[in-house]
Amino acid sequence: MDEQPNNSRPSIPTWVWILGVFAIILALQLFLSGRFNGPEQSSLQEFFGIVATSDVDTIVVSGDKLEAKKNGETVAVSYKSPDDSLKETLDYYGVSSESLADQNVTLIVRDTSTWNSLFSLALALGPVLLLIWIFSRGFRQMQGGGGNSIFGFGRSKAKNLNDGDRPTVTFDDVAGVEEAKMELQEVVQFLREPEKFVQVGARIPKGVLMVGPPGTGKTLLARAIAGEAGVPFFHISGSEFVEMFVGVGASRVRDLFDKAKAAAPSIVFVDEIDAVGRQRGAGMGGGNDEREQTLNQILVEMDGFDNETNVIVMAATNRADVLDPALLRPGRFDRKVFVDLPDLTGREAILKVHARGKPIGKDVDLVDYARLTAGFSGADLENLLNEAAIFAARRDKKTINTPEFQDAFDRIAIGPEKKSRVMSEEDKETVAYHEAGHAAVS
Repeated sequence: MDEQPNNSRPSIPTWVWILGVFAIILALQLFLSGRFNGPEQSSLQEFFGIVATSDVDTIVVSGDKLEAKKNGETVAVSYKSPDDSLKETLDYYGVSSESLADQNVTLIVRDTSTWNSLFSLALALGPVLLLIWIFSRGFRQMQGGGGNSIFGFGRSKAKNLNDGDRPTVTFDDVAGVEEAKMELQEVVQFLREPEKFVQVGARIPKGVLMVGPPGTGKTLLARAIAGEAGVPFFHISGSEFVEMFVGVGASRVRDLFDKAKAAAPSIVFVDEIDAVGRQRGAGMGGGNDEREQTLNQILVEMDGFDNETNVIVMAATNRADVLDPALLRPGRFDRKVFVDLPDLTGREAILKVHARGKPIGKDVDLVDYARLTAGFSGADLENLLNEAAIFAARRDKKTINTPEFQDAFDRIAIGPEKKSRVMSEEDKETVAYHEAGHAAVS
């Protein structure tokens, strides 16, 4: 599926817009108050002293602000008390209109009440308008489908693995589960050659449920299918459907299946489906009701009125016993693939797969360790080889030999070595005498 190039400019974070608006308001306030530029503010005593001793030709009064100008340039700035009128201020400092006229100084009084009212209104409405703008922008993001937006709760978190980031894992990288591989390879054939099955009247399975203990390779098999199927592969965990908000889970299910249907033929893989697919009826409200709504939506999407979707749903769980019966019936999960712990042959094959690219010593026989590791899962066997490699690197060795394998097996089976608990020779002798005494008495 071709991806459309994203030519949209990166969106500016909301907090940047908020800081910008407040900076503009602050700058506007400083500019209108006259404190942003011009000469340094003087006291009224100094201001009228400058008027008396300099060739000031104009005094401009704008509200509480007084400016002394000479040839159009401001030479002094001061502010009167808001509680005093202009006449009271002039009388207090012994200045009158007559004395100013004698000095050829023109007194100009400007009416700033309108500007002050508008500015006060802007300061009062500014925060409110800013909040309205932030919320409207957030809702536009939500409607535009931004899964990462602050209101994108109902958008699916499923990851679409396209050709660019498709896993490189194939069925050759999966060992020890041959029966499961055969069944899942058939699913890949369904998607690649659907006409081969349709012409004989076969119906493509709606769903495949992989069941097995932890670490047996269920998710690895899903990654192999994603790497080989050649169709859009949507991956999501069951826990990602449900949030604290009511209705989010069902909305995410609808969004996920809408995307999968638009990209059909496609695969939807739900890992750990028991997180959302537990049996209904045991809920006491709250989160259980939300989970049940999510499950109901999954049931509808898998086998509702719209049957010709060409979307295969795959899921994995290690708790099939807790799943809802409606989820397990044919028509939803038509196939149940059991991925069990590997047998001797399977363990040997898994060890050989994970030994690729590792310098295994000639003295190591993987068959011996396949016999020794009965009950190990595929993840345990991979961990065995990794621990052996770590022991080899710790000992500055170029190859992984039998001592490293044995130490790795002991570490996994019985835990790391407790060197601080090793008994001294004196303690061993004391214990020997003690036990010999028991033997003599008996």
